Amino acid sequence: MILHGYWRSGAAYRVRIALALKDIPYEQVNHDLRTGGQAAPEYAALNPQRLVPALEVEGLVLTQSVAILEWLDERFPEPALMPVDPAGRAMVRAMIATLATDVHPLHNMRTLKMLRERFGADEDQVNAWMAHWMGDGFAAIEALIARHGDGFAFGATPTLADCVTVPALYSAERFGVDTAPYPRLVASAARTAALAADAHPARQPDADR
Repeated sequence: MILHGYWRSGAAYRVRIALALKDIPYEQVNHDLRTGGQAAPEYAALNPQRLVPALEVEGLVLTQSVAILEWLDERFPEPALMPVDPAGRAMVRAMIATLATDVHPLHNMRTLKMLRERFGADEDQVNAWMAHWMGDGFAAIEALIARHGDGFAFGATPTLADCVTVPALYSAERFGVDTAPYPRLVASAARTAALAADAHPARQPDADR
């Protein structure tokens, strides 16, 4: 199993958390997004979207972090990272979509590059943009955790929702977004991060030293 990623990629971090929670061994091949490493011809041939992560496994190349997360949970069912009941699974998927679909694309590297280079946004404007969209998503997740959480984002054990909340908070902290208004989210993510400590960006072989 080979995970193609980048140490500071939130999407790759999601997959590393799931791999850690399931104790699945893997190798890493890293592509520096700052220098356009993901656009190198050999990686573009592997993943035509030229994004990370991609997972090479069992003769397949899996892309898109959420699809990879669900594949991992189906292929390696213990410990389960999705609830057993349809309603619970739907709620976890809704939590994932809130951050992975509605928030993350608005503050990833290529979006921020577009804001700066195409629309002339300065750093204060970029930071305000990120804080707005992260706060919008975090407020929704905080309310959902209040309804459905019991130590983790959903229930009393980690789920795929936690694999997504942890990197989202890492990004918020990196960019100085205030997370104090979301104590349930912060607490549940901290529990998951502690269980998957080796997945943290700073512990990756390509991390800045």
